[in-house]
Amino acid sequence: MTHDARSALLRAALDAAERGWHVFPLRPGTKRPALHGEQACTGIGECASGHRKWEQRATTDPDRIRAAWSRAPFNVGIATGPSGLIVVDLDVPKGKGSSDAPDGAATFGALCERAGHAVPDTYRTRTASGGEHLYFATPDGIRLSNTAGTIGELVDTRAWGGYVVAAGSHTPSGAYEALCGSVAAPLPVWLQSILQPTPRTPQAPPAAVAGQSRRYADVALDNETHNVATAQLGERERKLFGAARALGRFVAWGDLPRHVVEQALQEAGEAAGLTVAECRSTLRSALNWSITHNSGRRDAA
Repeated sequence: MTHDARSALLRAALDAAERGWHVFPLRPGTKRPALHGEQACTGIGECASGHRKWEQRATTDPDRIRAAWSRAPFNVGIATGPSGLIVVDLDVPKGKGSSDAPDGAATFGALCERAGHAVPDTYRTRTASGGEHLYFATPDGIRLSNTAGTIGELVDTRAWGGYVVAAGSHTPSGAYEALCGSVAAPLPVWLQSILQPTPRTPQAPPAAVAGQSRRYADVALDNETHNVATAQLGERERKLFGAARALGRFVAWGDLPRHVVEQALQEAGEAAGLTVAECRSTLRSALNWSITHNSGRRDAA
């Protein structure tokens, strides 16, 4: 990579930070975080008081950004939650025979029309796959999570627990480019009402049982994620499917948020060599099945 191209990536990171968006490095030419994982954590530096994941280490500090991007031509990740953002991901159909299927932009446009509103005018980027990212500022005091298919087919969102690739980044599939809008518009109220779950008051299990189950869930998440990330060719989808089914029960019981499981397994699947679309399709079906079939807590687990 030329010096100019490397400087452009640093400029992209600094530009995002100037907007108040928290950035972190992605491996050169990819969408995967360049920061070390928990199992490789040495417990020094920023992690001296405990492992810090990419969302915690994302920053707007220009000195830290310059130091990080001086080491390699990193792509730029934006941690949406700390940045006060929710990004609507309008994807395109994958695979053969999908040319006539509506893409995420068409689905979202139809949703806006039904809600009686035009498609919001906001900061927008084109993704490497040909989709689009629409950036919105979340209201103060509102904490939204990632969604997958909640709004519609091929329409996902990234908020707390999620990140997007910033404009100026490059992958073998193409570049991420800013299309229009100079600022992220406020999240429309009608869209927030779709994304913000209605508070529920489930009957809580005994504290000792709940604590033990949560600890077991954390261990299970680490183990299943490692198994998927290290899966060999020929067994990757099977291991991803099995991991999602195994962890889906903890989602159903309230021990793990669904977006945390989806994000961890999505990253593990991609690390093993699966495509974004392969991971997403497998995760949705396996998690949906597991959550549906594990609606009641089994305390013996």
